[in-house]
Amino acid sequence: MIFAELSYPEHYSEVHGDIVNLLSSNFEKIEHGLQGDSWIWVHCDDEKVAIDSFTAMKHQVKCEIKNCELVDRVIQVLPIKYTLKRFTIPEFEPHE
Repeated sequence: MIFAELSYPEHYSEVHGDIVNLLSSNFEKIEHGLQGDSWIWVHCDDEKVAIDSFTAMKHQVKCEIKNCELVDRVIQVLPIKYTLKRFTIPEFEPHE
């Protein structure tokens, strides 16, 4: 499910490192890569939140769990540097 989308004027590949740095300063376990698309995973306990550009030209905040506390924590951090559009009702990804 897609919970939010970031807004920025650059190509997503240009902000990948800045997003990783921002999240790394607020969360202990981060995995990421930039291979055509940008993907960042934030882990905490048994929860995982993805911030990626797989289905859009901007980073989207995604999670498979509807009521994931980690999603809220990630969404609180991202507006420190980026404009964020939070969806009132999470949107389904094309494969869901």
